[in-house]
Amino acid sequence: MPKLANVTYDEITVGQTASYSRLVEERDIALFAAVSGDVNPVHLDADFAAGTVFGERIAHGMLTGAFISAALAMELPGPGTIYLGQSLRFRLPVKIGDTLTVTLEVTDKQDRRNIVTLDCRAHNQAGKLVATGTAEVMAPAQKMSIERPQPPRVRID
Repeated sequence: MPKLANVTYDEITVGQTASYSRLVEERDIALFAAVSGDVNPVHLDADFAAGTVFGERIAHGMLTGAFISAALAMELPGPGTIYLGQSLRFRLPVKIGDTLTVTLEVTDKQDRRNIVTLDCRAHNQAGKLVATGTAEVMAPAQKMSIERPQPPRVRID
């Protein structure tokens, strides 16, 4: 089974980067709507969305934010990270079938509480920037390598 390993605060350097990619599927949008309660028809109703400026259904902006959270939790710093804050700016809509790649870059470290600031950028498969932001996390102090958990099985009705 694959392992997940973190990068401790002491191992992190300003300028360090990591990336995380994920395909946006119909299922992701349905699950995000169910969990968040955001059932805006621009995300769920093709006929409604066709009459909007987007012309088709789009993913929730915060689904992109959730992918950034996953990049922080799975890649840099990885397991044991405590998410403290995030600023986000949505640049372009994300559509079903897009593959998003989140790139993280460490821009600052604060020794007092192991705080790391990261520049966050999300691009689609065409290389277009869809979201930007800055995340602040508390990086783990202890090295960790764990079995990669399987995502929970969820049924959508």
